[in-house]
Amino acid sequence: MGFQELIVFLEGTGIADSIRENDNLFPLIESMHVLAISLVVGSIFAVDLRLLGLAWIARPVSRVTHGILPLTWAAFVVAVGSGGLLFISNATKYLANDYFVAKMILIAIAGVNMLGFHFIGARDQSAWDNSARPPFKVRFAGGLSILLWISVVICGRWIGFTMKLG
Repeated sequence: MGFQELIVFLEGTGIADSIRENDNLFPLIESMHVLAISLVVGSIFAVDLRLLGLAWIARPVSRVTHGILPLTWAAFVVAVGSGGLLFISNATKYLANDYFVAKMILIAIAGVNMLGFHFIGARDQSAWDNSARPPFKVRFAGGLSILLWISVVICGRWIGFTMKLG
C-alpha cells in the first residue's frame, strides 16, 4: 500500500467518518488538541527561556528541565493523538493545505533542533548547568526553538482559516 492509498484508507475509516460527521466530536478533539499544544509550547518556552538566560537563572538548567519535560512529553502525546484524529477526518484536504504541510515540517525541524541540543549542546551541560547565561550554542538552540514553535502555532492557526472543507 502506497502513501496515497494509506491516506485514502485512513480517511475512509469509521472513526474518521464519525469525527467528520459528528457535530460535537471534531470540536471536542480540536479543543483537546489546542489545550495540549498550549501545554507543549508553554512548557518548552519555559525551558527555552532558561536556556536563553532570561528566566529562573538561579536554578540549574537540569532542575528546570527535569521538572518541566515530563509535562511536555505527556502533553505532546495528547497533541499527537488528537492531531492524528483531526488529520484522518480530512487527510487529503489537510495534505493539500500549505499551512498544514509547513506545520509538519516546522515540527520536524524543532525535533531536529531538540536532538541537536541534547546530543551536541548538552554534552558539556555540567560545565554550564548553573550558569545564569549558558554558552552561545545553548542560547541559540533555545532561541531557535522559540521561533520554530511560534511558527508552528501560527501555521496551525492558519490551517483553520484556509481549509476548504466542502
